[in-house]
This record gives sequence, C-alpha cells and structure tokens, in this order.
Amino acid sequence: MENKNVVDVKYHRTGQSTNTNDLGMREMQAHVYEHRNSQYLLVKAPPASGKSRALMFVALDKLANQGVKKVVVAVPERSIGKSFQNTDLAKYGFYEDWQIDSQYDLTLPGGSDSKVQKFVDFINSPTGKILICTHATLRFAYDKIDDDHKFDNVMLAIDEFHHVSSDDSSVLGSALKNITHNSTAHILAMTGSYFRGDSAPILSPEDEQQFDKVNYTYYEQLDGYKYLKSFGIDYKLYQGAYLSALDQALDVTKKTIIHIPSVNSSESTKDKLNEVDAIFDAIGEVVDQDQTTGIYSIRSKVDNRVLRVADLVTEEGRDRIQDYLREQVNSADDLDILIALGMAKEGFDWPWAEQALTIGYRRSLTEIVQIIGRVTRDSSNKTHAQFTNMIEQPDAKDGEVQYAVNSILKAITASLLMEQVLAPEIHLKARKHKKDKSSSNGGDIFVRG
Repeated sequence: MENKNVVDVKYHRTGQSTNTNDLGMREMQAHVYEHRNSQYLLVKAPPASGKSRALMFVALDKLANQGVKKVVVAVPERSIGKSFQNTDLAKYGFYEDWQIDSQYDLTLPGGSDSKVQKFVDFINSPTGKILICTHATLRFAYDKIDDDHKFDNVMLAIDEFHHVSSDDSSVLGSALKNITHNSTAHILAMTGSYFRGDSAPILSPEDEQQFDKVNYTYYEQLDGYKYLKSFGIDYKLYQGAYLSALDQALDVTKKTIIHIPSVNSSESTKDKLNEVDAIFDAIGEVVDQDQTTGIYSIRSKVDNRVLRVADLVTEEGRDRIQDYLREQVNSADDLDILIALGMAKEGFDWPWAEQALTIGYRRSLTEIVQIIGRVTRDSSNKTHAQFTNMIEQPDAKDGEVQYAVNSILKAITASLLMEQVLAPEIHLKARKHKKDKSSSNGGDIFVRG
C-alpha cells in the first residue's frame, strides 16, 4: 500500500484557545459573547472550539437581559444533543448554569410525532425556557405552527448551519427565512464549515448581510491548544478490496474512528455487516459483548490489550450504544475504536479520538472537514491527530488519477485555512470505450480498469 502524506503541521501549544477568562470563557467564546446583543449572529469556528458553550453564554444573557423568553437549539441528529445537556458554568465564573428541563430535551429517545407536538406545546407554553431538538423536529413542528409571530422574542440557534440552504426547496431554509422576516426572533447560526459543497448558498446575500459575524480559524484553534502539537493528513492507495488492505492502514494503538464506505459506492462490498465483521477480525479476537451497553471487547492481535469497540453500523442494538456514548464515555479508557457509516461525523464529541480512518472517496468536502474535526480536539491522551483516507487505486500509473487525488486533498487542506472553498468537481469513471476522454478542465476523468 502506498502512502501519500500531504499535510504535516506543527503547532506551538500556546494554550491561548483553551485558557479561560474570569467568566469561564475560552478565547472563541469570549469573541462570541462580545456580540451577545446582536439579533442575528453567525459564528464560523472549527470543531472543538467551544461553539456549544458559546451558545449557552449568549442564550442565558438573552434570557436574563434582552427580553428573550425562550431558546430553541436545533442540531442535525440526536447524538449531538449531548453537547447541550446540563452544564456547570457558575463555578467557572459565569452568573448562571445551563439547565435543561428533561421534558424539553427532544434529542432523547422517543417517537417523532410526540416530539413535534412537544415542540408546539413548548412554543405555546408560558413557562418553558430552553428546548433542544433535531433539525427534522424543527422542520415538522414549524409546519404545525400557523403564525410566525409565535417566534417573537424566541432565540433560535441552529447548530451545523451549513445544513440550511437558500434554495426554495429547502424546508429548513424556508422556515428560517420566514421566521427571520416575519417575527422578532433572535437567530444564532453556528458552523465549522460555511459551505455546502453544492451550488446553493446557505443564505441569500441580502439575508447574510443582516448577520454580525464571528470568525475563528482552524489555525487559531489548533495553535492555541495545550496538548495537541501536530496534525497530519495522508491517504493510502490500495488495489482490490479495501478489507484486504485494512490492517496496513489501521493502527489499533490509537483511539480511532473508522468510517466505512457507503453501500452505493464502488469501494463498498455491498454487505456492510460483513465489513464490520472483517474489521473486527483486523482488530483481533472478539472476547464478548456487553449486553447492557452493546460495546464489544476485542483482544488486539498487535499488543494483546482488550479494546472496547463500538459498532454504529449495525441497526440492532444501536440505541444502546448511542446511549453509552452519550452517557458513559467520560474518559479515554471508556472507548478505543468506533466503527460508523453515516454517523459520528458532524457534532460528534469524542475528544480522545486520535485518528480518523475514512475509507473511500468522499465527494462532499463538508463531510471530510467534519470528520477531521472529530480528531482535532485537545486532549491529554494525544499530541498528534491524524486523518487517513483509504482510496481505491484504479491505475497506479495514471497521472490523471494522481492529479485528481492530489487536487481533492489540496482542497481539504485549503478548506481548513479559508473561510469558504469550493470542492473540485472531479468524477472518476471507468473507461469502457476508447472514445471516452477525460475533460481538460477537471470534470470527468476516465481511467482504465
């Protein structure tokens, strides 16, 4: 297997981005708090910079001092709700703790219909203060609320804001536009990657102009860490099935998130459960599975340690594992390897993760940036973070393939440094006929094999 290291960055570990001020705020959070009186605020900051707690500081100030009566926090998926659970703030210097009434935490298990009704009840309630829900719940509940003025004096915070689109077909985008234009709602938008990877902008230019903006770069975040001192991006080219080359890319001594390819991709074997079994074999020998948490114990073939492994690919028992990840993973010893397909990307919080091993091409640059963000959190168990992409190699001698791969990796790198970057429109296709020609401006690249 060939290795291509395209990024190897060293940082100064100044501690500046993780040190706190007298109110218990980190550097980025203090920047956001300076804009707490803005009605519309857009926060662009990398994963692990503390956006969740920044939201808490602003929301509590709006409830206490700005006439806001309710706060709604919308996240893309239930697992991210953990980031907004009850949080001690007063003991670090702030004047109030962040407290959630459990009946209004709609990211906990439960039926979608009842959650939508609970959202509507919350908006109409004279007493409810803070609600956490998914983007989907917000969309469905908005359809049941007949008057945008119900959002008067409500703060609507949307996490992972790049899910919003100004396109008329976007339900979430249309709801946000209507609430903004037709009510006195306050809007807090947060994202680590302010681009969608398609042609639709997140906000129209007219709407975006209304937002005050706080930008915090990857470099500011990583250079100011206490523990993490280096970050690397590499890709490994393999031929044949990826499972046969997995043991050359997987380092079981590192806390690792493995993202297997989509079943619709050429890299997939089309049998995701068998792929999980093969990954287990690459790790070592299965000892047992905890029936309460769903976590597997696997004895490593490398150093004979018993590793704790979570399988988020298999549907059966997934809720147990998500509950474990949400409630019981509180130290580096609680988990060693996590295997996922469509989960554990944006907003997923496992600060001890050292390596993201992603298998197959990812055409969404936003998705890659989010995966990278899972391992670039500062933690005492690591000094280096690594993103590794296993990529199928159609023809090792084909210069166009090498150029395409390098272009993709360069775009990933650029996206960590720039506020917005467009993904290169490169599509690798098998050449079936001699007349198939690669386009000179990028586009489709045909390869033999």
